[in-house]
Amino acid sequence: MKLISHRGNLNGPNPEQENHPDYIWAALRAGFDVEIDVWFIDGKIMLGHDKPQYDFPFELLENHYSKLWIHCKNMDALSKLNDLDPVGSKLNYFMHESDLGVLTSKCYIWSTNLFDKGILVMPETFDKKPIETTLGVCSDYIENYK
Repeated sequence: MKLISHRGNLNGPNPEQENHPDYIWAALRAGFDVEIDVWFIDGKIMLGHDKPQYDFPFELLENHYSKLWIHCKNMDALSKLNDLDPVGSKLNYFMHESDLGVLTSKCYIWSTNLFDKGILVMPETFDKKPIETTLGVCSDYIENYK
């Protein structure tokens, strides 16, 4: 099962650190995949949840692209990532707001409600439990799923 840290969180939300490059690196070093929030603004890729806050360290893509789940926060980010990797051969990116589920560029179903053969997102928020056919979990409390 894929264990995905939500914005770098391992043991609960930490809004002051979420999406900070050092926080993401720490989650990767701990052995987890990481869901990151990405914006494309003024010709730059940026990290941040509610707004672009941090310059995007391209070493993340170069060294850990297979462990990143890239949540595009604006249409320009989705378009830019599609330009960089149009068939999702390397990057795994997606965009959603309040959708029940979306398909990532690597054809994973990303959902707050899906159990079977998809990535279950934030199960603690929706009182869901992964089942044996869940391919992965994305959580603020990802340490709990080891």
